[in-house]
Amino acid sequence: MRPKPKKSLGQNFLFDRNIINKIISACDFRGEDIVLEIGAGSGEISKEIAGRVKKLYAIEIDGRIFGALKSNLREYSARITCLNQDILKTRLDKLIEEKGKIKIFGNIPYYITTPIIEYIIANRSLVDEAFLTVQKEFAQRVVATHRDKQYGSLSCFVQFYTQPKVLFTISRNCFRPAPKVGSSFLELKVRSHPAVETESEERLFRIIRTAFNQRRKTLKNSLKGVIPQEKLDKFFNCYKIDPRIRAERLSLQDFARLEKI
Repeated sequence: MRPKPKKSLGQNFLFDRNIINKIISACDFRGEDIVLEIGAGSGEISKEIAGRVKKLYAIEIDGRIFGALKSNLREYSARITCLNQDILKTRLDKLIEEKGKIKIFGNIPYYITTPIIEYIIANRSLVDEAFLTVQKEFAQRVVATHRDKQYGSLSCFVQFYTQPKVLFTISRNCFRPAPKVGSSFLELKVRSHPAVETESEERLFRIIRTAFNQRRKTLKNSLKGVIPQEKLDKFFNCYKIDPRIRAERLSLQDFARLEKI
């Protein structure tokens, strides 16, 4: 008997076999890959991954189903490590024994999607790419450009460190229980170098966050106290940008130019 999904953990179990097959195909795992799975559940997808890769680390925080996970993956015990712990408290540098970068996979709880992506980016020196099932609206924000209404500080942050791509959408009816919204399968390829050059990443993101926190204001007004007026004027003149522009009309490259002005 399968356990009842736990609301406090944001559990929505994917059961549609066609979508599972589509996910596995999209990940294109190879025999030399080292994979870390976030939210392995009772191991339905883990079994598919384990048979294709060199090593799988299957992490599941829910102790109720951890026993089933270990039991279902018993035949792959030589190349799998099951862990009953919180991914956000896991030290990747201490966990991964093999050399080389890992791939991350997960059907992650929507309410901690941002912390998990921040965790992946913080550990980017150890990660090659990640494949995540996320809320559809969240995925749209991640891949949005300055021409899209969903564009914001999250878009800039993720795109600075990774190349995000929505591979396909997933109907809410493919999960048990069905979430209130649709989902997307998101790929994040970690960049070998940031998307744009900057003198200070910390300062760049302080500018971006401040600008988008007051996105209804013009950049000239939202960045008062962060960038001196004369430098803002120099930026507008140098790059022929309308001083009345708002944050959502600046590309990541524009923000990098503004940070260095």
